[in-house]
Amino acid sequence: MRSFGTRGRVYPDKHYVVSRAEEVADFINRIKEGRYIVLFAPRQTGKTTFFRFATKELTNQDESYFPIQLNFEAYKNLIPSDFYASFYREICKEIERVYQRSGKSISEQLLQFLENTEIVDHISMREFFENLTSTLELQHDIRFKVVIIIDEFDGIPQDVVSEFLHSLRHIYLSDEPRGIHSVCIVGVKSITQLNYDRSISPFNIQDEFNLPNFSLEQVQDLLSQYTHEVGQTFDPEVINSLHKQTAGQPFLVNRAAQILTEEFDIPKTDMIDMEHFAAAHTQLLEERNTNIDHLLTNIRRDKRFEQLLMRIVSRERGLPFNLDNEIINELAMYGVIKKSSDRMCRIVNPIYQHRILQAFKPAINGLEDDYFPENADVDFVDYVTRSGEIKLEGLLNNFKDFITRVGFRILQVPETPKEYIGQNLLYAYLDHFIRTINADMFLEVPTGRGRIDLLILYKSRKYVVETKIWEGERYYQAGKKQLAAYLKSEKVDEGYYVVFDHRSKPELRVETETIEGMTIKSYIIPVVQDIPSSVSNS
Repeated sequence: MRSFGTRGRVYPDKHYVVSRAEEVADFINRIKEGRYIVLFAPRQTGKTTFFRFATKELTNQDESYFPIQLNFEAYKNLIPSDFYASFYREICKEIERVYQRSGKSISEQLLQFLENTEIVDHISMREFFENLTSTLELQHDIRFKVVIIIDEFDGIPQDVVSEFLHSLRHIYLSDEPRGIHSVCIVGVKSITQLNYDRSISPFNIQDEFNLPNFSLEQVQDLLSQYTHEVGQTFDPEVINSLHKQTAGQPFLVNRAAQILTEEFDIPKTDMIDMEHFAAAHTQLLEERNTNIDHLLTNIRRDKRFEQLLMRIVSRERGLPFNLDNEIINELAMYGVIKKSSDRMCRIVNPIYQHRILQAFKPAINGLEDDYFPENADVDFVDYVTRSGEIKLEGLLNNFKDFITRVGFRILQVPETPKEYIGQNLLYAYLDHFIRTINADMFLEVPTGRGRIDLLILYKSRKYVVETKIWEGERYYQAGKKQLAAYLKSEKVDEGYYVVFDHRSKPELRVETETIEGMTIKSYIIPVVQDIPSSVSNS
């Protein structure tokens, strides 16, 4: 029986696989047209699996294509002479593999050519490919089209990259037939980022290829393969929620499916429902895996990342997506942010947003003992009725009073910019609550920025809290309508809207309204701006 793959390459005979038929067809057409393609995307997005499937399909369609697949991952610290020597050895090995896969034998003439040739620099590399094509043609009496695919290209040594790319460009601009018909460079860093001397790119003939995350239809197809083999079905709401929470990120999709089908003891005769998914989602929000390790490592590379990410999360007016900005460019390269439909920055999926908030949240904010009034015999468990319903209005009223009680002390919470402290504290407060009562909490990010819808799932009932920073009356009123629309989509008839007011003269406001048939309770909570001088000077 196949499984959902999360550990390296995916094999169709061992794993459930998204075919990506449209993307494969597009990729193959570009190769046939002789383009020199670059495919740059964050790690664990399925790049290696994709191009291996695509090249196999290419040779199935036309045997005149001769794909040579290479990997530069281990080359980074090599001096130029060692790089070119290793590069040549890998080419020879790959040529042998091509013949093995085709079931054909290598001619003595080709073997002699490979044995009597060497690549020592970018010039001899260019000459090698020119001669290789003619040698292949002599052996088979057909005109082979050599296709070079280089995975982990950003492992290329710094001293080599410019001349290497210049040689590929020279081959591309040469007369037909070229020594290399088509090239595909695959990696994380773009050519611009690898061009360390910051001169004009030597590879300005590149054709950029975008490999998107899985669509909802592709996630449905992936899970249906499991259902077809095993018989176990998924509630349609589970599939929609899985895609929404992961935004189709390949590793996260497969990891969630892996948890549900392999790690949970769900009888195969039972449908996988939302309670199962909520538990799997909670595990994804708490576990460490290679994908999350990459995310956390990347967002901690630069202290400036936190401020930018928190601004994206907290400000509805947003931040323009501008790759000329070094910080935005790096975060996009690491797969943390992307461009939204309105050309603004957004976090790529709700699971990443949750882990980002957790990463930047102090382990202890110093105010936990003040969640409830002094000497009050109250705890989080008191906000759940005997029938198992959450008293969310009372819980938020207590939070409002908590902010008033602690006053300026919220500005003393460690490692938290004061403009985001309100949302940070509410998130920590609700996170503490759901852990206490063993509920599940989802981040819903409909616009990718500014407003965070927190969906709490407890005893099969949904509770929605939206939070944002005050940006004016217009945005405040618009937020209510946005929340009403979201409540309708989730089939919930009431929601809570918490806005933090950082103005010099903030206004406390609590109001309940009916908007488009939905009951919305709104809180505008003032946030202290400055620590009193008597305290700051003591």
